[in-house]
Amino acid sequence: MRPSRRWLFGLSVYWFAASFKWTLVLFVLLPARVAELVDPAEKAGRIGLLFAVGAVMATLGPPLMGYLSDRFPTRFGRRLPYLGAGSALTAVALIWMAFAPNYVGLFLAYLLLQIADDLATGPYSALIPDLVPRAYRGLASGWMAAFQAAAQIAGGLAGFLLSNLPLLFILAAVVNLFAALWTLLEIREPLGARPRSEGLAESLLAPWRDPDFRWVWGTRFLVMLGQYLVQTYLQYYLADVVRVFALFGRMVARFAFQAAGLLVLLISLGAALSALPAGRISDRVGRKPVILAAGGLLALLLFPILLVPRFDLLVGLALFFGLAYGAYAAVDWALVSDVLKNPEAHGTEMGLWQTSIVVPQVLAGLAGPGVDRLNQAGPGLGYRAVFLLAALAFLLGTLLVTRIRRVR
Repeated sequence: MRPSRRWLFGLSVYWFAASFKWTLVLFVLLPARVAELVDPAEKAGRIGLLFAVGAVMATLGPPLMGYLSDRFPTRFGRRLPYLGAGSALTAVALIWMAFAPNYVGLFLAYLLLQIADDLATGPYSALIPDLVPRAYRGLASGWMAAFQAAAQIAGGLAGFLLSNLPLLFILAAVVNLFAALWTLLEIREPLGARPRSEGLAESLLAPWRDPDFRWVWGTRFLVMLGQYLVQTYLQYYLADVVRVFALFGRMVARFAFQAAGLLVLLISLGAALSALPAGRISDRVGRKPVILAAGGLLALLLFPILLVPRFDLLVGLALFFGLAYGAYAAVDWALVSDVLKNPEAHGTEMGLWQTSIVVPQVLAGLAGPGVDRLNQAGPGLGYRAVFLLAALAFLLGTLLVTRIRRVR
């Protein structure tokens, strides 16, 4: 049966809470709290340490928590009890971060936030392959991607409109609890799930023996690498190369961070608009055609940026970039859901697949010294090189989807 809108809303609403939380924490709240608690001369190093530790935990946590939900299902379900516990701990961590009296307290609260988020979202990510029939996974994935993009818009607006940091932390905690409660009340899992018998090492190695899983992981890795290469250096590109942030002859931003925020808002808006239609289309025509079209557009849109560094052109391209990215993100989740072979291992497999999102973020950051050296050799040369590399990553990641055999 076709899932109802109410059921799909309940299935996906916690993705809104998770994306809303991380948009606020990473881009607004954590930098502001670090600046409050440490010497100004040390704030860059201190927040860099938090981001580095967070990246490691975000790589290890989802597959581990997914395995726990596979290995130790409860009488209330395989995934939802973990979501409930993780969401409650997430709220505790956010309140602790809001009122931490020093950097050590903030560090410990941030560690708890990472653990709690992995506990909730690692098992939660398996609900689409667990519960949604194959014929409607594109639709369900579209709902998920639309919620994530809408949450980025909402998080950016909340950070812009509300200047009270503790209030923003409390807002994120309330949204998190409300969304988790909605999902817990709306979604029902089949009871009596059989626990996995394999150990942790065997469970983590098994998916890599499947060529289709390796290909689907690789496609996501490359596309996300392209995304983070653009995202990481966009603000510096605006400040050093574009410089003038005018639209229709009028200045719309004084500073590069304001201009970058406008572009990110437009990208998120485009993603929110395209995710649901793209997911529906993929249910009818197949996953590969939509991914090929969306990924190819992502690659092509970077070339005008390389050739014509004008802000008005970037504003026009940002919405189309968001439309393409939203379509890719929605359908790619359905693609990996179709590839998974072992229903008893969805938590572990989806957790491993999520590492294809985190590892590229780390690698994009490591490209920084090379960008600086090339910029010293020629003005803007480093940015052109990194955007060209991003375009190649988008293109290669898109083409690799043709190697996947079990999905059309």
